Amino acid sequence: MIDETEFGLSVSAFASVKLTRQHEDDLDRFAKAVSRWPEVVDCYLMTGQRDYLLRVLVRDLAGYEAFLKEKLTRLEEVASIETSFALTQVKRSNHLPIE
Repeated sequence: MIDETEFGLSVSAFASVKLTRQHEDDLDRFAKAVSRWPEVVDCYLMTGQRDYLLRVLVRDLAGYEAFLKEKLTRLEEVASIETSFALTQVKRSNHLPIE
C-alpha cells in the first residue's frame, strides 16, 4: 500500500459537494471535470443530502485552498461544498471482505 505522506501529501480532505441540479448533463460535466484532477483520488456519487463525496490529497491547507479556488468552485454546477479533514487514518484496506 502506498504511503501518501512519503510523497508529501499530508492532507486528506473529504469534500461533500451539492450540485445546483441533478440533471444527467450536469452530473456528466461534473464527473468529467473531477476525473481530470489528480488531487481527487476518490469520487463517489452519493445518496442523501449531498451529490458527491470526494477524497482530495494535497500537501497542505494552502494546497487545498488552491484546489478549491482554482478548480472545484469554478464549476458552475457546484452549489455548495462542505469539507472535513482527516486527522488520522485508522484503517485502509485493499482486501475484499470475502472468505
